[in-house]
Amino acid sequence: MMPVQAPTTPQATWSRSAERIMAAINRDPLTAPHALRNDALLAVSVAVVAAALALLVEDGRRPDALGWALLLVSHVPLAWRRRRPVLVLVAVITCVFPYHFLDYPHTAATQAAYVALYTVAVTGRPLRTVLVGIGVITMAVGVLLTISAQEALGLLKASGWVVAVLFCGVDVRFYRQYVASIVERAERAERTREEEARRRVAEERLRIARDLHDLLAHSITLIGVQTSVAAHVLSADPERLDRETVAKALDDIAETCRSARGELRTTLEVLREHGSPDARGPLPGLDGLPDLAEAARLAGARVEQTVWIRQAPPAVGAAAYRIVQEALTNAVRHAGPGPAVRVELAERQGVLHLSVRDDGTGPAQGGTPGFGLVGMRERARSVGGTLDAGPRTGGGFEVTAVLPLTTTGERDG
Repeated sequence: MMPVQAPTTPQATWSRSAERIMAAINRDPLTAPHALRNDALLAVSVAVVAAALALLVEDGRRPDALGWALLLVSHVPLAWRRRRPVLVLVAVITCVFPYHFLDYPHTAATQAAYVALYTVAVTGRPLRTVLVGIGVITMAVGVLLTISAQEALGLLKASGWVVAVLFCGVDVRFYRQYVASIVERAERAERTREEEARRRVAEERLRIARDLHDLLAHSITLIGVQTSVAAHVLSADPERLDRETVAKALDDIAETCRSARGELRTTLEVLREHGSPDARGPLPGLDGLPDLAEAARLAGARVEQTVWIRQAPPAVGAAAYRIVQEALTNAVRHAGPGPAVRVELAERQGVLHLSVRDDGTGPAQGGTPGFGLVGMRERARSVGGTLDAGPRTGGGFEVTAVLPLTTTGERDG
C-alpha cells in the first residue's frame, strides 16, 4: 500500500516558507551553498524588475539602445556580488552613473545599486560600510549636479534610502553573528557534555578496575596461603594426617571464595546498571576492617588492629577499606611466613590518619612491580588525600595515608 500523505494546510505551507526565509537570513552569505547560481537568478530577477520600471515609470526619457544596454549590463556583476562585493558595487556604479547622466528613467537603475550596497554592508565591517555609503552619496550628488541642481537636491533627499539599505545590511550582519555565537556556544556546551560523559566513563572504568584488582589479589592471595597450609599438612606426615587442620583450611578457602564471589557480584552489577550511574550498591567501609584482619589471620599473619574512629564519609571509608585490604594482601604475600602486622586508624583534627606496617622481609628485589601501590595512591587522591609507602628503617614495610574527613570528592569503592 502507498503511504497516505497528510493534506497540506495553508498554515503548514506558510510555516515551511517562513523557515526557509529564516534559514536564508541566518546563513552566512560567504559560505552559503550554490552562491553563484542563486546570485545569477537574483540578478535576472532584479533586471526584469528594472526593465518593467523603465517601461512603466516616467521619471526620465525612454531608454534607447544605449540606455537598455547600460541598464541590463549594470545587473550582470550581481552574479558575483558575494565573492567581490566592493568590485561589484564599483562595476554597477560605473554603468549606473552614465545611465543617470543621460537622463534615462532613474528609478529603474536604483535596484541594482541597492542590492550591491546591501551586499557590501552585510559582508564587511561597519567602518567599510560607512565609508562606502558616504562615497556613493557624494559621487551620485556630484554627477547629478552636472545635470541639474534640482536633480541633485532630489537625490540628496532620497539618500535616506541608501542609508536605510546600508543599515539593513549591517543589522543583518550583526544578527547573523549573534546567531552564529549562539550556535557556537551550543556546540561548545554539547562538546563539554560529551567530554564530561567520557571522563565519567573513564573514571568509572578505573574504579571498577581498582575494585577488581583489590578483590582478586586479596582473595587469591588468601586462597593460595590456605591451600599451601592444607598441602603442607597432607604431605608432612601422611600416616598421621591431621584431618581437623585440613578441614579447617578447606573451610577457610570455601569462606574466602564465598566472600569474594559476593563482593565480585556487587562490583560487576555496576556494569549491568541501567538506572542512575551513582547506584553502585553499598560501599565497603570501616565496619569491614575486622573481617579483613580476620582473613589475614587465617592466612597466617599476626594482625593487631586499633581503630580510633567510628564513622567516616562513605567515600573516605571505602578508600580506607581498600587501602587496608591491599596493604594486608601485600603483607601476606611479601612479608614472609607469620608476619606481625599492625593496623592503626585515628582521627586527628578532622583528618583520618591510617597506618599499616609489618616486620616482614618485604618484596623481593628486582621483581615485576604490580598495580597495588598505584591503586592505593589513586584511592587516596580520589578523596583529596595522600599516601606514602616504603620500607621501614628497622625492617619491614609501612603504608601511611592521610584522608580528609570533609572531602567533597567523588564516591569511590
